[in-house]
Amino acid sequence: MKQWEDLPIFKKAVEIEKLVEHIVESVEKTDFEFKSKYGSEMIKHNLEYLKQNAMTIPAKIAGASSEDMLYDIRMENAAIIRKAARELITDVRGIQMHGFKDVEYLDLLREEVESFRILFAEWVKTFDCWNYIIDRWGLFNPPGINYDDVDPDDDIPFNLDDFEED
Repeated sequence: MKQWEDLPIFKKAVEIEKLVEHIVESVEKTDFEFKSKYGSEMIKHNLEYLKQNAMTIPAKIAGASSEDMLYDIRMENAAIIRKAARELITDVRGIQMHGFKDVEYLDLLREEVESFRILFAEWVKTFDCWNYIIDRWGLFNPPGINYDDVDPDDDIPFNLDDFEED
């Protein structure tokens, strides 16, 4: 078993993914009365986004779970996870707006995403911000590090002869 499979945040993400699968099945079995010809297409898109976002979350958790991974890469994955989780709520709002009546499923997903949010925030606090290289894009640097700072590793002299065998 991989170390990330034991993480509470990963287990919650898998629960959310399974819940989304059930919601999608339920919505697909529902007869909607659309007021425009675009309603059917819009709900199909909502369901696709819902599935896509639900699958993204556990995949990105697995991708960011290594404690040896650089801070900026972990934070980039975390930002994608947060975006996907927040979009789950937007996706279900769209489904509800189109007339899906079994809102208890949607409310359950909202509750699960809220539980996930807390696990997520605690997980991100465990990231080692000092295991980094400077993010020259300026998004995911540790506190006090700027994109245009001099990289301290640039001062380390490099001599290829040190690595060649005689």
